Amino acid sequence: MGTIISSHSPILAGPIVRQANKTQVCIWLITSQAYRFSLRLFDEQAKLSWFDSELAPEQVSQIQVGTHAFINLIDVKPEGSIPCGSRVSYDLTAIDGEGQLLPISEVCEQLLYPNQTFPSFVMSSKINRMLHGSCRKPHHDSEDGLLVVDQQISEGIIGEAQSPDLLIMSGDQVYADDVAGPMLVAIEQTIQQLGLFHENLNGAEISNSSELFQHTHGYYQRPELLPDTKATENTYTHFFAAKKKPIFTSVNANNHLISFAEVIAMYILVWSPEMWSKVAISDQSIPNEYKDLFKREQDIIEVFSKGLFQVRRALAHVPVYMIFDDHDVTDDWNLTRGWEEAVYQDEFAKRIVGNALLGYWLCQGWGNTPQKLLPLFDTCAQHFTEKGITEHDQLIDKVLDWEHWSFHLDTSPKIVVLDTRTQRWRSESSLTKPSGLMDWEALCELQQELIGQKSVIMVSAAPVFGVKLIETIQRIFTFFGKALTVDAENWMAHKGTASVMLNIFRNRKTPPNFVILSGDVHYSFVYDVSLRFRQNSPHITQVTSSGIKNEFPDKLLRWFDRLNRILYSKYSPLNWFTKRRNMRVQHRRPQGQKVRTLLNSSGIGLLEIDENCESVQATQLCASGKQIQFRKNNP
Repeated sequence: MGTIISSHSPILAGPIVRQANKTQVCIWLITSQAYRFSLRLFDEQAKLSWFDSELAPEQVSQIQVGTHAFINLIDVKPEGSIPCGSRVSYDLTAIDGEGQLLPISEVCEQLLYPNQTFPSFVMSSKINRMLHGSCRKPHHDSEDGLLVVDQQISEGIIGEAQSPDLLIMSGDQVYADDVAGPMLVAIEQTIQQLGLFHENLNGAEISNSSELFQHTHGYYQRPELLPDTKATENTYTHFFAAKKKPIFTSVNANNHLISFAEVIAMYILVWSPEMWSKVAISDQSIPNEYKDLFKREQDIIEVFSKGLFQVRRALAHVPVYMIFDDHDVTDDWNLTRGWEEAVYQDEFAKRIVGNALLGYWLCQGWGNTPQKLLPLFDTCAQHFTEKGITEHDQLIDKVLDWEHWSFHLDTSPKIVVLDTRTQRWRSESSLTKPSGLMDWEALCELQQELIGQKSVIMVSAAPVFGVKLIETIQRIFTFFGKALTVDAENWMAHKGTASVMLNIFRNRKTPPNFVILSGDVHYSFVYDVSLRFRQNSPHITQVTSSGIKNEFPDKLLRWFDRLNRILYSKYSPLNWFTKRRNMRVQHRRPQGQKVRTLLNSSGIGLLEIDENCESVQATQLCASGKQIQFRKNNP
């Protein structure tokens, strides 16, 4: 591949520290050229060096996604094991075709904390302090929870607090289906400036993605462009008493992303400040009836973009792991068998879903466990060329067929991250019933992961133990064939999945101590769960932290919280009609609350545990600056 001279910043997004352990360090970034790299891993204080070399081709995997856009995953094995607890500094340098050296600590503005010479992270295989969260919507009107991550790392570097061991984001890191108008304007200009590759589109009103933004319905009217064919109308008459229903069910799909170029531009814009200085946000292309909404969104997006220097700095200083949920692709992704049949039998709908999943692989999933995803890279890399993507449909098929998105980390305690989207237990009796979040085979594999462990941290995008009132409402809507209406996605919605998951907790060979981390719901809560009628019950603590930058309608959540306490109190007979009636669920209350159990505040979750997860402390670090600990009720 020839060298491409670019006037753009060398680093468009990143660096983000990904998989990091004593024998492996991975760093992700997007560059404007096909650079070579050199890397040095070292301990500044102890004067130790674990790696110092220009990287060989096998140590850098590179995918070209535009004329001036290259996604890179650096994967190196240190020379000797990195001791647990070491602060690992890294000096990553890009090398252009003329041999010019471009150290990232110099070319990335504000990448370093005060008094730092190089970026660094703590390598810890023993987890006792970690951050977690989900649901980061740029145009939600709240502060960004990732700014709290930056603050936590800053305090760790100067010694005011212990540095976090890692950050896990458990879904909806981007909202591909819910995009603000100003963000879409920035996406359009980013595509143009970087030459992100366009694609031909079959079965759509437009023949090529380059026509999207010139189309009458390009802004705020994309439901008119999204697929809605006669075949899918016939399928959806089983769901809705309506003559016409779009395939994509998001209520906020007015600017739904469609092309692969749009998806890549979105990732660049939500994780990096680089392109925001080069775009000019204007409502010139916005229809008059949407200009007021555009202005309101623009005010929020401007605040969001100003915080991205701190977001980029934070993600460069802590190992980061990610798993998808629906909005990373589209709302209700694989919710029911009927939804899947409607989408995957429509060529255009399948392309939209595939493009978003392709973006997830390259910008999120790839860095979790590069070796596990190596077969996917080997079979897909050939489709990316310097002129664009070849055989796009075949590439989409390969990504959609991949079934190994789940992963685990060999930490202490072991961390197991679940794929609750692509291995679903589909209903055989009805198109409209929600699919189980994991099928029988995937659950059996999960049980094998758990056997023999003293304690486990399990990451599930959706809470395993949800709010009973909300689950009951979802069950009622499902009974009447309206699962899509209320987003009926919970572990108890499918009899088979619920039964197997609960039996895993009952199995005497599985760990005596579980911590479940979840998100998805846009509010935060903590449950302590044990088995009724059994001595030596496993102790399960579920910590739900949501969202990073999203919240539930506050008045509605207050009503749900109040009614749930009344209808499902400790001695309520309604508890015996739930699938988890043989489990004792105790709520922890947010600090300062005498009655309420649900916390509605954007931010990030802080989990502090001992070696065997016998002591579990959960705190919501609110983006507003408050720190609210969830406390057990007095006996």
